[in-house]
Amino acid sequence: MIDLEKVAVRYTSSVVGLHPVSLRFHADQMTVLLGQSGAGKSTLLRTINLLTAPTEGEVIAEDIGPLSTPAAIRAHRCRTAMIFQQHQLIGRLTALQNVMVGRVGMSPSWRTLFPSPRRDRLFALECLDRVGLADRALERTSNLSGGQQQRVGIARALAQEPRLILADEPVASLDPGTSHRVLTHLKDIVREDGIPAIVSLHQLDLARTFADRIVALADGRIVFDGAPDDLTAEHLSRIYGSADSAAAKPPTPKRAASNQERAAASASTETPVLEILD
Repeated sequence: MIDLEKVAVRYTSSVVGLHPVSLRFHADQMTVLLGQSGAGKSTLLRTINLLTAPTEGEVIAEDIGPLSTPAAIRAHRCRTAMIFQQHQLIGRLTALQNVMVGRVGMSPSWRTLFPSPRRDRLFALECLDRVGLADRALERTSNLSGGQQQRVGIARALAQEPRLILADEPVASLDPGTSHRVLTHLKDIVREDGIPAIVSLHQLDLARTFADRIVALADGRIVFDGAPDDLTAEHLSRIYGSADSAAAKPPTPKRAASNQERAAASASTETPVLEILD
């Protein structure tokens, strides 16, 4: 469980990214943050793990308390997995190696100087198997489709053994069929593992299909908070400007965040499965 108490983000005196909001997120629940580009979805999502620091209010994590010190923030981030729209994978590494990145925070820093323990590699393979990609474990992620790369991102999140999953527009660049498959995997994880997931989306149809709860934003304010079935035409008008435009509103692709996909120019050599596990 995580609480936001009067959390707000103000960039300048006249530019407000998020007006004060108070929310509580529970386990066993997939919450969708719904709204147009610029509505405040990503800002709200990023305040939950302090990637964007609130200028007002506080974030309170269960068993940790207010995220007001570096130690508290570090502890919270170690158990909070993030899934990005642009995947943030290293293209020259295999799917398995990318999933292993999710284990880095589970060990002291000196441990990264040595080969990963066999149990960690087996666990990473199990995570890939849960998203249907065990047979692609040794394939370079640059050779995978966009949907497969996003599923590797979900497996990496699982490898972190999180208590909370945050997903920022995870299907905005995917076709409808692939979007359904990716969100189905995420929903299964919420139900089977009892891990709450908070997902920002543009697409109304996906929100209605997969969300247990919808928190809709417009102009940095919450305009709806409830079950998908309670979302009315009046609410849609406040979210999108008109109810008719909701379904047709296309996602706006985000700019790639970093040079992570170009982390190295040299090609990696694939390693046999037995060498990876032994």
